[in-house]
Amino acid sequence: QLQLVESGGGLVQPGGSLRLSCVSSGLALDTYAVGWFRQAPGKEREGVSSIDSIGDSINYADFVKGRFTISRDTAKNTVYLQMNSLNPEDTAVYFCAANNYDFISIRTTRGWASWGQGTQVTVSS
Repeated sequence: QLQLVESGGGLVQPGGSLRLSCVSSGLALDTYAVGWFRQAPGKEREGVSSIDSIGDSINYADFVKGRFTISRDTAKNTVYLQMNSLNPEDTAVYFCAANNYDFISIRTTRGWASWGQGTQVTVSS
């Protein structure tokens, strides 16, 4: 299992931006697809975005299209989630996950074998 660590969460006002990072410690990510998921209080964990091992195939949930951008820096073993135009509905704990089968479905958490601990994103005025 990979060891993944998310960072970059925090408190931001509506309309603001944050950039989340997902870093692999000790093991390269270059053969892994990586996804971002989030879970708000009282709600199920839902997929946000994903990127394949190369970085040329990407999925976005409808509720973030046009606002969020996923990218990866293979040399740094890091996947980013740039979040713009944030609104209070984006408040959640954000998790990154990885799989070594190189699929990028975010319709389910099944198959995403490795998970980080999560980072809190709060959007509030």
